[in-house]
Amino acid sequence: MPVVWSDSHRLHDPGTEVWVGVQLPASEPPERADRIREALEARGARFVDARPQPDDAVTSVHDPELVLHLREAWADWDDAGLPVDPGQDNVVPYLFPHPDLFSGFAPRRAGGITARAGQFAYDTMTVIGPGTWEAARAAVDTAVTAADLVGEGALAAYACTRPPGHHVTRGCFGGSCYLNNSAAAAARLREAVEGRVAVVDIDAHHGNGTQAIFWDDREVLTGSVHVDPADGSFPHFLGYEDERGLDGSNRNVTLPAGSGDEPWLDAVGELAAWAADGDARALVVALGVDASNEDAESLLAVTKAGLREAGRKLGALGLPTVIVQEGGYNLALLGELVCEALMGIEEGLNG
Repeated sequence: MPVVWSDSHRLHDPGTEVWVGVQLPASEPPERADRIREALEARGARFVDARPQPDDAVTSVHDPELVLHLREAWADWDDAGLPVDPGQDNVVPYLFPHPDLFSGFAPRRAGGITARAGQFAYDTMTVIGPGTWEAARAAVDTAVTAADLVGEGALAAYACTRPPGHHVTRGCFGGSCYLNNSAAAAARLREAVEGRVAVVDIDAHHGNGTQAIFWDDREVLTGSVHVDPADGSFPHFLGYEDERGLDGSNRNVTLPAGSGDEPWLDAVGELAAWAADGDARALVVALGVDASNEDAESLLAVTKAGLREAGRKLGALGLPTVIVQEGGYNLALLGELVCEALMGIEEGLNG
């Protein structure tokens, strides 16, 4: 399985994030991807450099206004002198324009960057720094390159993307995500196979952005297994099982906090069978490993063996498969957990 990589991920180094008004160490540092690479190198993985992709790789799944904001936000923030006064060296929103603010009018693009910072973001954790756009754009290149490799004949390819992306909708971002890498891979893969693609998201958190992007699209099935949002899991307001998409093209399988291998693997198997029954011709796996019982961010209790078995279930579909990295925050074990899932997928594909 080729591993697609870009060194540009290191350009996004937020250092801190803001949660409930408190500045905390960033939960999504550059070390995440580097630890994954170290583990893959130790197992003899074959690395492929991400190929620069045209802008339509991004605009096929995102509104141009969001893209423009992400590309220009840091420069606008810096030009406004905000790193000096008041001393905030990342773009952090302070105002979020709720729809009811506009009395039925369409919102205009805010003139000042301090207001515009909250026009496209939906949390304060997902800050923008001087290299964020370049890293996020390279992550899309990484995911789409993996889709191209599969389209060119590879049975599977893994995109070691950072920052992650499954929380980004067409027009807004959050959850430590800036552009939706899994969605971009699915859009390119659909072109290659000329048929329906399924996205199965096994991150512990709901893939709300991917659901939203393909909500009205019968040709991309989106499925996610995650902690029940009623148990207080991000993104809190979405991810319920009654969210079905156009003609049932979306499926959410929710689990109580603390669930372990058996219910989680049953849910993964349910989504795999659903993708097969839906006549998917290719598969994107949004690979978050933060369901692990060894991840401090997790509300689930999945073992390493469970991650490997989930990979086998998905690989056993026998579909051309792109794996896109999402969450996973235990730096000491992150690479090992990713390798377990990838080896499971290879085992499933090889029968």
